[in-house]
Amino acid sequence: MGGGCVLNVRRVLRVEDRKEVSGEVRPSVLPGPYHIYTVSELTAHISDCLQKNFKNVFVEGEISNLRFYPSGHLYFTLKDDLASIRAVVFNFPFRFSMDLIKDGLTVVVRGRLDVYERRGEYQLVVEDLEITGLGILFQKFEMLKRRLLKEGLFDEKRKRPIPLLPRRIGIITSPAGAAIRDMLRIIAEKFDNMGVLIFPVRVQGSEAALEIVEGIEYFNRTKEVDVIILGRGGGSVEDLQPFNEETVARAIYRSDIPIVTGIGHEIDYTIADFVADLRAPTPTKAAEVAVRA
Repeated sequence: MGGGCVLNVRRVLRVEDRKEVSGEVRPSVLPGPYHIYTVSELTAHISDCLQKNFKNVFVEGEISNLRFYPSGHLYFTLKDDLASIRAVVFNFPFRFSMDLIKDGLTVVVRGRLDVYERRGEYQLVVEDLEITGLGILFQKFEMLKRRLLKEGLFDEKRKRPIPLLPRRIGIITSPAGAAIRDMLRIIAEKFDNMGVLIFPVRVQGSEAALEIVEGIEYFNRTKEVDVIILGRGGGSVEDLQPFNEETVARAIYRSDIPIVTGIGHEIDYTIADFVADLRAPTPTKAAEVAVRA
């Protein structure tokens, strides 16, 4: 790497100088001579410093919030216990295998720092990537997945059919956000008189799994619905963690009412998806499946 970044400052007039030019005295914010940058000038200078001094760096971290766009670019967050940095791989399919990259992987990447000046954000532009190990969440996911598979919780033979035309639908999700609005819209478009009961829960955080289990048990206890949708919008691997909890998986398995999951985006798979009677790629698709008649 090169040396440190040094600002090429430009001098502006003292207050006394301004008095001579403008004919009026203005109070000084800073004593003596000082320097003024426009936002774009300062950002451009920071960008230049980063590009010159961090043009070939190696960084180790865990992949999170993986997003692949139709443009062919892959975006993700690289993190450790104390910090995170945004990263991008341009033209990803032509350089790496999509099958190898997942949330939770620990990798070493080589790249350069760049600045997206419009937002004032810096990111790591990745040129090379090497998988060095599995992150903690990914390891837990794989261990639980193998154990539940061995126990038969994913067995297709035990999965219940989704009723063709349910009398009433139960939805377990956050009462706020786009996911619930989209599901209700889809259901109303198909059958505007369809009964819907919503069990509001948190869909991320330490208390979310317990609330999801309570929702499943509530609908099974009251027998008020014929099918349950368990859904939430997209998020990072940490955000989706409640749907990877063993307590949620076993509650789905114990349910006498068929459960359709619609969690995150198409690329997101959780333990809940494997146990559910039917997995839909998004909450919207889950609503479509529940009223497919």
